[in-house]
Amino acid sequence: MTKEILIEGMSCEHCVRHVEAALGQMAGVRAVRVELARKRAIVEIEATVPDEQLKKAIEELGYDVKAIRNV
Repeated sequence: MTKEILIEGMSCEHCVRHVEAALGQMAGVRAVRVELARKRAIVEIEATVPDEQLKKAIEELGYDVKAIRNV
């Protein structure tokens, strides 16, 4: 399953690495690609990973999750 997460507050590659690391270490996450210019993360996950868990991991870093969509 692939999710698109729209994220506000990222401003540099350091932010990208933080989000990639936070999501990448979560159980059930297979792959993460963060696109700074498009303000989003594309995450391949197992179906058992709830959206709220993804949102919490990002918001704990200080970024704002605007939406999570299936792609």
